[in-house]
Amino acid sequence: MQRYFLKRESFAGETVRLPPDVVHHIGTVLRQGPGYEMALLDGTGNEYACVVTSLEGKSGEAKVLSTRQATTELPIEVTLAYALPKGDKVELVAQKATELGVHHLLLFESTRSVAKWDGKKAPKKVERIQKIMQEAAEQSYRAVVPTCAYISSKELNQKIDGYDVVIIAYEESAKEGEQSAFAQLLNQLKPKQRLLVITGPEGGFDVTEIKQLIDAGATACAFGPRILRSETAPLYALSAISFALELNK
Repeated sequence: MQRYFLKRESFAGETVRLPPDVVHHIGTVLRQGPGYEMALLDGTGNEYACVVTSLEGKSGEAKVLSTRQATTELPIEVTLAYALPKGDKVELVAQKATELGVHHLLLFESTRSVAKWDGKKAPKKVERIQKIMQEAAEQSYRAVVPTCAYISSKELNQKIDGYDVVIIAYEESAKEGEQSAFAQLLNQLKPKQRLLVITGPEGGFDVTEIKQLIDAGATACAFGPRILRSETAPLYALSAISFALELNK
């Protein structure tokens, strides 16, 4: 069943007005019309089974048949803080992280980030990534569209107090043989808690950054005995979180 995210205010009654892009997709791409059944979502976890009642030009309406609370979200709220990588890796990570259940994506420039986003380009880049995340959320049957924001390293440090647990992927911990902190922290998590996972760029974090993050309340962790690429580490973390909290019960 095709799924579309609409604004929350669209669901004020039993009739839902469909936006032009959804009308276009149903009528032109899918070649469907009145009687077509689909799922509409308000982005807050509610899923509405609907049927198209009218479709003409750029306008259309659907009738709500039933409503339910979706069950496809992680039991905790996960934020990924991802240091800007080179090339288009950020788009890949945004898409796959959405499929794996991330709720928020914070992009920032670390000391060793090669990529730099100037003030004029950043909003457009964030807008593109947000669109990629919405498409991935629809494809993966998410009930929530993750948010994306571009922040400074200083802002990241200031946000740490707002989370129950904060984890930093640190390759030096792996080199030193530390392999238990990540698993221990995951085992301590409880439903509804907020987790922040911080991963670095291609060159990793420097010692000063790690110290600042730890002083702010984060825990440095190894993600196994191997050194992971910048685009692999966040996806490994999200996969481990899903296994620990959803499958390993």
